[in-house]
Amino acid sequence: MPAYLIAHIDVQKPAQYEQYRTLSTLAMRAHDVKVLVRGGEAKVLEGKDLKRTVIMQFPSMKAAQAFYDSYQYRRARNAREGAAEVDMTIVQGL
Repeated sequence: MPAYLIAHIDVQKPAQYEQYRTLSTLAMRAHDVKVLVRGGEAKVLEGKDLKRTVIMQFPSMKAAQAFYDSYQYRRARNAREGAAEVDMTIVQGL
């Protein structure tokens, strides 16, 4: 069953965040991640503006968790520290 990693990101330090983008892209390639949404135009219909949204598709919850826990993505997360506030969730698809 597919799983989706959904992140809402509020970037406070764009220059530092670029290093995260570079490292996270490498981690996504290493884990063969299917990126469905990565930023782009958004329109709030209800609730608060969540700034930047990223949605990635994985073959399973286990694969999504393995990506998140991977050395490659941990390097990206470390680079992002202090550059952005992030809410991130893995959800099981249908």
